[in-house]
Amino acid sequence: MPVPPTAALFDIGNVLVEVDFARGLTPLVSPEAGPPHLRLRSLLEKCNELETGRIAPDEFIAMASECLAFTGPAEEFRDAWNSIFRPLRSMWSIVSFLRSLRLKLILFSNTNCMHIEWLLTNYEIFEEFRGRVFSHEVGFTKPDPAIYHHALTEFNLTPEETLYIDDLPENIATGHTLGLRCHQYSRERHHEFIAWLDQEFGLPGGGAHGTTAST
Repeated sequence: MPVPPTAALFDIGNVLVEVDFARGLTPLVSPEAGPPHLRLRSLLEKCNELETGRIAPDEFIAMASECLAFTGPAEEFRDAWNSIFRPLRSMWSIVSFLRSLRLKLILFSNTNCMHIEWLLTNYEIFEEFRGRVFSHEVGFTKPDPAIYHHALTEFNLTPEETLYIDDLPENIATGHTLGLRCHQYSRERHHEFIAWLDQEFGLPGGGAHGTTAST
């Protein structure tokens, strides 16, 4: 019988919400600017400074607009920048279920001030979380162990009792190194996540699935 988990760290992108930069930002690229995917790739390679809080939003918007050959107003860019999300509601019911079990739920994300402000304002699921560790606030991004140590210390977490859900293998690898109970999430393999939860809670097959599916 595994030790019952007492906490869970949740990534945001492609765990709680779908993320599609191309859908949101491609329309900003001028037809004369060349292949949009090349412009977009170049921009995303420069996001680390925003996600670690080393660049202000207005400065980033100016840089991003130049990168995409976008000449419209900053507010139009902000709207497009925040239009990349769609809710993954199958996971939302799981979050509510885990909250009902009194787990300490912590958001744990590489993000930026523009995205997180929009997400916290528009999606009620984030009200279920007791704590937040955002890269732009702490100055580190996953998979740097520093941000994991910050989360463990800030919220007094015991790694062996803490679930960690993320979609990226490099982030999960650091979690394993630090002793967290990790699952690499894929919405296409949601059933595997349910089976993993059953195992972590020591339930027979279908236990957590039956409970969370009806939540």
